[in-house]
Amino acid sequence: MASVEAAGTTVATMGLLGGRLCLDFANTADWHAAEQPVELLRSHADLLAWCQRVDLLDAEEFDTLLAVAASYPTAAQSALERAIALREALYGIFSRHAHHAPAEADDLATLNRALVEASAHLRLVERGPGFAWYWQAPPDALERILWPIARSAADLLTSADLARVRECAGYPCGWLFLDTSRNHSRRWCSMEGCGNRAKARRHYARERAKGSSEFRVLGSKF
Repeated sequence: MASVEAAGTTVATMGLLGGRLCLDFANTADWHAAEQPVELLRSHADLLAWCQRVDLLDAEEFDTLLAVAASYPTAAQSALERAIALREALYGIFSRHAHHAPAEADDLATLNRALVEASAHLRLVERGPGFAWYWQAPPDALERILWPIARSAADLLTSADLARVRECAGYPCGWLFLDTSRNHSRRWCSMEGCGNRAKARRHYARERAKGSSEFRVLGSKF
Protein backbone atom coordinates (compact mmCIF):
# COMPACT_ATOMS: atom_id res chain seq x y z
CA MET A 1 0.00 0.00 0.00
CA ALA A 2 1.31 3.46 -0.88
CA SER A 3 1.95 5.77 2.02
CA VAL A 4 0.93 9.39 2.35
CA GLU A 5 4.48 10.33 3.34
CA ALA A 6 5.94 8.81 0.20
CA ALA A 7 3.43 10.59 -2.02
CA GLY A 8 3.77 14.06 -0.60
CA THR A 9 5.60 14.65 2.67
CA THR A 10 5.30 18.42 2.74
CA VAL A 11 1.59 18.50 1.95
CA ALA A 12 0.80 15.52 4.15
CA THR A 13 2.33 17.18 7.21
CA MET A 14 1.30 20.81 6.65
CA GLY A 15 -0.85 22.55 9.22
CA LEU A 16 -4.62 22.49 8.78
CA LEU A 17 -5.46 25.88 10.23
CA GLY A 18 -8.30 27.12 8.01
CA GLY A 19 -11.23 25.74 9.94
CA ARG A 20 -13.06 24.74 6.76
CA LEU A 21 -12.15 22.28 4.01
CA CYS A 22 -12.17 24.94 1.30
CA LEU A 23 -9.90 27.26 3.31
CA ASP A 24 -7.42 24.49 4.07
CA PHE A 25 -7.36 23.73 0.34
CA ALA A 26 -6.76 27.40 -0.45
CA ASN A 27 -3.76 27.21 1.89
CA THR A 28 -1.94 24.58 -0.15
CA ALA A 29 0.54 27.24 -1.24
CA ASP A 30 3.01 28.84 1.17
CA TRP A 31 3.44 32.64 1.24
CA HIS A 32 0.29 32.85 -0.86
CA ALA A 33 0.16 36.66 -0.76
CA ALA A 34 3.66 36.96 -2.24
CA GLU A 35 4.35 37.62 -5.91
CA GLN A 36 5.75 34.09 -6.21
CA PRO A 37 4.02 31.73 -3.73
CA VAL A 38 5.63 28.39 -2.91
CA GLU A 39 3.59 25.64 -4.55
CA LEU A 40 2.85 22.66 -2.29
CA LEU A 41 0.82 20.72 -4.86
CA ARG A 42 3.82 19.88 -7.02
CA SER A 43 2.37 16.63 -8.35
CA HIS A 44 -0.90 14.76 -8.54
CA ALA A 45 0.44 12.50 -5.80
CA ASP A 46 0.75 15.59 -3.57
CA LEU A 47 -2.88 16.40 -4.27
CA LEU A 48 -3.93 12.87 -3.30
CA ALA A 49 -1.78 13.00 -0.17
CA TRP A 50 -3.50 16.20 0.93
CA CYS A 51 -6.92 14.67 0.23
CA GLN A 52 -6.08 11.67 2.38
CA ARG A 53 -4.82 13.96 5.14
CA VAL A 54 -8.17 15.78 5.30
CA ASP A 55 -10.13 12.50 5.09
CA LEU A 56 -11.46 12.99 1.58
CA LEU A 57 -9.88 9.65 0.70
CA ASP A 58 -9.37 6.51 2.71
CA ALA A 59 -6.30 4.32 2.18
CA GLU A 60 -7.98 2.14 -0.46
CA GLU A 61 -9.29 5.12 -2.44
CA PHE A 62 -5.88 6.75 -2.24
CA ASP A 63 -4.17 3.66 -3.65
CA THR A 64 -6.76 3.34 -6.42
CA LEU A 65 -6.39 6.93 -7.60
CA LEU A 66 -2.61 6.81 -7.29
CA ALA A 67 -2.58 3.77 -9.59
CA VAL A 68 -4.96 5.45 -12.05
CA ALA A 69 -2.76 8.55 -12.12
CA ALA A 70 0.32 6.41 -12.80
CA SER A 71 -1.46 4.67 -15.69
CA TYR A 72 -2.84 7.90 -17.17
CA PRO A 73 -0.27 10.64 -16.48
CA THR A 74 -1.80 13.10 -18.93
CA ALA A 75 -5.19 12.86 -17.25
CA ALA A 76 -3.54 13.14 -13.84
CA GLN A 77 -1.69 16.30 -14.89
CA SER A 78 -4.94 17.76 -16.22
CA ALA A 79 -6.67 16.96 -12.91
CA LEU A 80 -3.84 18.63 -10.98
CA GLU A 81 -4.09 21.75 -13.15
CA ARG A 82 -7.85 21.93 -12.57
CA ALA A 83 -7.26 21.54 -8.84
CA ILE A 84 -4.75 24.38 -8.76
CA ALA A 85 -7.06 26.57 -10.84
CA LEU A 86 -9.88 25.94 -8.35
CA ARG A 87 -7.48 26.54 -5.45
CA GLU A 88 -6.42 29.90 -6.86
CA ALA A 89 -10.03 30.89 -7.51
CA LEU A 90 -10.99 30.05 -3.92
CA TYR A 91 -8.00 31.94 -2.58
CA GLY A 92 -8.90 34.95 -4.67
CA ILE A 93 -12.55 34.94 -3.59
CA PHE A 94 -11.95 34.49 0.13
CA SER A 95 -8.88 36.71 0.31
CA ARG A 96 -10.68 39.57 -1.40
CA HIS A 97 -13.69 39.10 0.87
CA ALA A 98 -11.41 39.22 3.93
CA HIS A 99 -10.21 42.60 2.65
CA HIS A 100 -13.77 43.78 1.91
CA ALA A 101 -13.33 43.62 -1.86
CA PRO A 102 -15.68 42.02 -4.39
CA ALA A 103 -14.75 38.71 -5.99
CA GLU A 104 -13.20 38.65 -9.44
CA ALA A 105 -15.63 37.46 -12.13
CA ASP A 106 -13.16 34.85 -13.43
CA ASP A 107 -12.74 33.35 -9.95
CA LEU A 108 -16.49 33.02 -9.48
CA ALA A 109 -16.81 31.48 -12.93
CA THR A 110 -14.17 28.87 -12.05
CA LEU A 111 -15.95 27.99 -8.83
CA ASN A 112 -19.34 27.83 -10.54
CA ARG A 113 -18.01 25.45 -13.19
CA ALA A 114 -16.71 23.18 -10.43
CA LEU A 115 -20.06 23.39 -8.66
CA VAL A 116 -21.99 22.44 -11.80
CA GLU A 117 -19.84 19.35 -12.23
CA ALA A 118 -20.07 18.49 -8.53
CA SER A 119 -23.84 18.92 -8.38
CA ALA A 120 -24.32 16.41 -11.19
CA HIS A 121 -22.84 13.73 -8.93
CA LEU A 122 -24.47 14.67 -5.62
CA ARG A 123 -27.11 12.30 -4.29
CA LEU A 124 -29.17 11.90 -1.14
CA VAL A 125 -29.00 8.47 0.48
CA GLU A 126 -30.76 7.08 3.52
CA ARG A 127 -28.48 6.30 6.44
CA GLY A 128 -29.85 4.99 9.68
CA PRO A 129 -32.77 7.09 10.85
CA GLY A 130 -31.89 10.00 8.54
CA PHE A 131 -30.34 11.00 5.21
CA ALA A 132 -26.92 12.11 4.04
CA TRP A 133 -25.19 13.46 0.96
CA TYR A 134 -23.31 10.99 -1.21
CA TRP A 135 -20.96 11.57 -4.14
CA GLN A 136 -21.85 9.16 -6.94
CA ALA A 137 -18.81 8.43 -9.08
CA PRO A 138 -16.64 5.52 -10.19
CA PRO A 139 -13.83 4.88 -7.69
CA ASP A 140 -11.24 5.67 -10.40
CA ALA A 141 -12.65 9.13 -11.28
CA LEU A 142 -9.71 11.49 -10.77
CA GLU A 143 -11.85 14.63 -10.68
CA ARG A 144 -14.12 13.54 -7.82
CA ILE A 145 -11.76 14.80 -5.14
CA LEU A 146 -12.60 18.39 -6.13
CA TRP A 147 -16.36 18.08 -5.68
CA PRO A 148 -16.53 18.25 -1.87
CA ILE A 149 -14.06 21.15 -1.91
CA ALA A 150 -16.27 23.15 -4.26
CA ARG A 151 -19.32 22.30 -2.17
CA SER A 152 -17.49 23.40 1.01
CA ALA A 153 -16.71 26.75 -0.60
CA ALA A 154 -20.32 27.28 -1.67
CA ASP A 155 -21.59 26.40 1.80
CA LEU A 156 -19.20 28.87 3.46
CA LEU A 157 -19.88 31.65 0.96
CA THR A 158 -23.63 31.41 1.62
CA SER A 159 -23.38 31.14 5.42
CA ALA A 160 -23.11 33.64 8.25
CA ASP A 161 -19.62 32.30 8.94
CA LEU A 162 -18.36 34.11 5.84
CA ALA A 163 -18.03 37.24 7.98
CA ARG A 164 -15.40 35.40 10.06
CA VAL A 165 -13.05 34.60 7.19
CA ARG A 166 -9.67 36.24 7.76
CA GLU A 167 -6.30 36.38 6.04
CA CYS A 168 -3.19 36.06 8.16
CA ALA A 169 -1.76 39.47 9.07
CA GLY A 170 1.76 38.10 8.71
CA TYR A 171 2.38 39.31 5.17
CA PRO A 172 3.15 37.65 2.81
CA CYS A 173 1.81 34.49 4.49
CA GLY A 174 -1.63 34.87 2.96
CA TRP A 175 -3.12 31.83 4.67
CA LEU A 176 -6.85 31.98 5.26
CA PHE A 177 -8.76 30.91 8.34
CA LEU A 178 -12.12 31.09 10.04
CA ASP A 179 -11.88 33.31 13.12
CA THR A 180 -13.75 31.49 15.87
CA SER A 181 -12.14 33.41 18.73
CA ARG A 182 -14.52 34.77 21.33
CA ASN A 183 -13.94 38.44 20.48
CA HIS A 184 -13.17 37.87 16.77
CA SER A 185 -9.62 39.19 17.20
CA ARG A 186 -7.50 36.39 15.73
CA ARG A 187 -4.86 37.87 13.42
CA TRP A 188 -2.47 35.03 12.65
CA CYS A 189 -2.73 31.68 10.92
CA SER A 190 -0.98 30.43 14.07
CA MET A 191 0.76 32.02 17.04
CA GLU A 192 3.54 29.43 16.74
CA GLY A 193 4.32 30.56 13.19
CA CYS A 194 3.42 34.03 11.98
CA GLY A 195 2.43 35.23 15.46
CA ASN A 196 5.88 34.48 16.88
CA ARG A 197 7.61 35.97 13.84
CA ALA A 198 5.66 39.20 14.31
CA LYS A 199 6.54 39.20 18.02
CA ALA A 200 10.22 38.72 17.20
CA ARG A 201 10.14 41.57 14.68
CA ARG A 202 8.53 43.90 17.21
CA HIS A 203 11.16 42.95 19.80
CA TYR A 204 13.96 43.58 17.31
CA ALA A 205 12.48 46.94 16.36
CA ARG A 206 12.24 47.98 20.03
CA GLU A 207 15.82 46.92 20.74
CA ARG A 208 17.08 48.71 17.66
CA ALA A 209 15.17 51.87 18.58
CA LYS A 210 16.51 51.61 22.14
CA GLY A 211 20.05 51.24 20.85
CA SER A 212 19.67 54.24 18.55
CA SER A 213 18.31 56.32 21.42
CA GLU A 214 21.23 55.39 23.68
CA PHE A 215 23.67 56.25 20.91
CA ARG A 216 22.13 59.69 20.51
CA VAL A 217 22.32 60.35 24.27
CA LEU A 218 25.95 59.25 24.45
CA GLY A 219 26.81 61.18 21.35
CA SER A 220 25.44 64.41 22.79
CA LYS A 221 28.18 64.41 25.43
CA PHE A 222 30.92 65.05 22.88
